[in-house]
Amino acid sequence: MEGAPAPLEAIRAVGRLVAGGPWVGFGYRAAAARLVVQAGTGFSDQPADREVVLALAIAYFTEACDGAPPDLEATQSDLSAWVRQLLPGEADPERRARIAEAIDAIDDGLAGDAVAEKLEAARSFRAEVIDPVDLLSRKVREIDTG
Repeated sequence: MEGAPAPLEAIRAVGRLVAGGPWVGFGYRAAAARLVVQAGTGFSDQPADREVVLALAIAYFTEACDGAPPDLEATQSDLSAWVRQLLPGEADPERRARIAEAIDAIDDGLAGDAVAEKLEAARSFRAEVIDPVDLLSRKVREIDTG
């Protein structure tokens, strides 16, 4: 019999993707990045890969979401740490450099559109990259929000 899953920690909300919908944000479970969605009075989550991490940060810096609960609202510092956790696992030197540039842009307090541009450059190099908000919308639909 397995023990209880590790608790969800450091939960931060980015905002609502659609008016009246659940808020979306991030957290960590056993130090692993998780996409977190409001579920009634609690939270539901799923693993967050590089594309999800970058998409959520892009949504934050482009102000694509609104209505984050003030007590859980993400800050630029939270987003910097969220993106920074990608660096140790990134093997591609070019992508690693682009992620580092995006982190520097966040830490330097550049305008949201400039940060979003750096984050977008760090995303997949495939031509068929999905729009960040569309990706998040798909992921939210996959999460059981009770």
